[in-house]
Amino acid sequence: MKLYCVGCGPGDPELLTVKAVNLIKSAEVIFAPTAREGKPSIALSVVERYIDKSAKTTSLVFPMVKDKESLKDYWKRNAGEIADAVRAGKMVVYLTVGDPALYSTWIYIQRELGHSHPDIEVEIVPGVTSLFAIANKARISLAEADETVAIVPACYDLERVKKAASACDTVILLKDGRYFDSVIDILGQAGFPDDASISIAQDISVPESEILEQSTLAEQRGKKGPAEKYFAIMVAKKHARR
Repeated sequence: MKLYCVGCGPGDPELLTVKAVNLIKSAEVIFAPTAREGKPSIALSVVERYIDKSAKTTSLVFPMVKDKESLKDYWKRNAGEIADAVRAGKMVVYLTVGDPALYSTWIYIQRELGHSHPDIEVEIVPGVTSLFAIANKARISLAEADETVAIVPACYDLERVKKAASACDTVILLKDGRYFDSVIDILGQAGFPDDASISIAQDISVPESEILEQSTLAEQRGKKGPAEKYFAIMVAKKHARR
């Protein structure tokens, strides 16, 4: 009775690991998260070319709300459905965009399985994250020598963004590009100079919808940012080395 959690990477089907592809091809039952009922799962869309026609696919709802108490019923129900499929003797895979260890729905399923379904064995397969996808697309390094890096959600507390930016050389902002315009002002207050490099991307590694913009902090200030989706990323580097 084993469940495989597979990281699907940032959106390009060719950025999945060989192990991830082999597991998806072998899966009899595949679960993937979605934000609401009836909305296609992004994770499923990334890997659809690898799914066997006989496999059953199910999208599990994880509403995008910040109140974790209101989400506990979803975690419990979703974990129970996954556990039932595993106990039925099926080869079961749970998909997640990016990597299971970074801002993923997976951790809530993992904890619920541990509490309520301890008989289910779990194997986690890492995935490429948008952090590394944007770094490669923009041809930048996330850190050099003794530089420090912060990974911060942009859509919660801007004061925490400011504190992280004040303490680090590179700040990577995830979760909701609609907040990036506010972050630009915060970076200046945190000591980022006008020539700090700013890379902003949306749907990175999804060829048909990818947006990538590179500029300086001064150029970005007062300008409407290019990314407005939840799956957006900004990399701000205090020391622009060219």
